[in-house]
Amino acid sequence: MKLGLLLLAVLPIAAYAQDSIAVSSSNEYPNTFSSGSANVKPFDNKSRRFNDWSISVGGGTAFMLHSDLTSLHKKINWGYNAYVSIDKQITHTFALSVMYMRGETKQTAQLPGTAGQLAGVGTATTKFNQVSLVGDVNFSNLLRRVDNHSPFRWAFHGYAGIGFQGYNTSLHDNNEFRWSETPKRVPLFIHQDFDINSLFYQFGMGVKYNVSRLIDVEARTMYLISGDDEFDGGGWAGPADYDPASTVSKYNMIKKSRSDNAWTVSLGVSFKLGKHLSHLAWHDPLQEAYYRTSVLENATTDFVVCEKGDADNDGVCDDWDRQLDTPAGARVDGAGVALDMDLDGVIDLYDKCVTVPGPVENNGCPVK
Repeated sequence: MKLGLLLLAVLPIAAYAQDSIAVSSSNEYPNTFSSGSANVKPFDNKSRRFNDWSISVGGGTAFMLHSDLTSLHKKINWGYNAYVSIDKQITHTFALSVMYMRGETKQTAQLPGTAGQLAGVGTATTKFNQVSLVGDVNFSNLLRRVDNHSPFRWAFHGYAGIGFQGYNTSLHDNNEFRWSETPKRVPLFIHQDFDINSLFYQFGMGVKYNVSRLIDVEARTMYLISGDDEFDGGGWAGPADYDPASTVSKYNMIKKSRSDNAWTVSLGVSFKLGKHLSHLAWHDPLQEAYYRTSVLENATTDFVVCEKGDADNDGVCDDWDRQLDTPAGARVDGAGVALDMDLDGVIDLYDKCVTVPGPVENNGCPVK
């Protein structure tokens, strides 16, 4: 019964006390008089401390690699590629890019047997345009130790993506695909528009270097899987092109694969957009926490007691001693003031009647 009455009496007071505490929001860390949640910033674009958008441009060489006509047949036939992309960093380990690439490859091959002797070395050119969505995994951020406080400038990346491509090819040789009026012959030209049949895949890797807050440079290599046997210019991928009994030149039968694949090597520059000092790709999410912890661990703070000393040797530092000339041997309170138990104006050191008030002239004892 008594416990119940006590709770009834205390609960309204506790409820009022809790409601009456003002939650203060400031730049300071949470303390006894503030709410911890009041100092937590929402995770939105205004509170973020890093940039996450960039624009990349670059270019280099391109080769038709695993195909019927190849860029590495007897000699190296150099092509080119150029790209531009808009990049969005999703986390510090993953990004997405919308990329446009334009390129050209040159490749050669020779048919086997008599057909090859008549045609000589066939030469093809492929001009392509590609639009793709590319995923970017930052392996350095994925594997790097987050307790390394030194700034890092190199990062290893892996890429994989899917997209659509349009291309134009031409094939020339000395027999069936040549300019001739007698008999009437022309080179083979193939045009492929952007559609579902032009789907391609790509994957690769690259190394980035953080030049400054605004610029990254990168060396990148990509392998392109066209899924198309016409991509190298070797001819239409129709039934007759794979029929040994037909009279059509069999460039598409030089290799068994029905997918002509290319390889690109390029150098590029990324322009990081935004006003913040770092980009999310180079911003370690735990770096600030580890840095603050390290500062606290390595900070050396000398705890100084009685910086001003204790002039009267009463055991109370002069920093907070309210009576700096306490007589030697006198007992003092926490403020360094000599004790006077009976409050008669004579400190206990000189009071002969400590518990009974008396005049100073009588050493603190009452006059009889």
